[in-house]
Amino acid sequence: MTPTLDRVRITTIRRSMLVVCLAAAALPASAQSQLYGTIKGTPSELFDAEDRRLFREATKKALDEAAVDEVVRWKNPKTESHGELKVLSTFEWKKAPCRKIRVSNQASTRKATSDFNLCRIGEKWKLVSPSQLTKAN
Repeated sequence: MTPTLDRVRITTIRRSMLVVCLAAAALPASAQSQLYGTIKGTPSELFDAEDRRLFREATKKALDEAAVDEVVRWKNPKTESHGELKVLSTFEWKKAPCRKIRVSNQASTRKATSDFNLCRIGEKWKLVSPSQLTKAN
């Protein structure tokens, strides 16, 4: 496999992890069970409803309120699951406000850390791939 294909796979996996984590946090239990194959092996697979709620609140705060270099932490004392979101930078893309964030989560012995670019399109934050960012505004 070429280095370019490896980077594409890693980027796709990272984007998928964030989408699944954010989506799973907002879905009812019946819908979350359908995502099991996608989140298998990640910390979010082990999140209970309270973990998902706490992660969702921390994500919203990091995207809507946190300053650059600010870390928003969440922890569920009952499950000991925890994580943090750090705003690495802010920027604009296609006239939309954007943030690069580092997401780190742990549940039991599972840990994951990834960086993501998200831009506010309308009222929602959307993932933006590095290749999209390099295209002209």
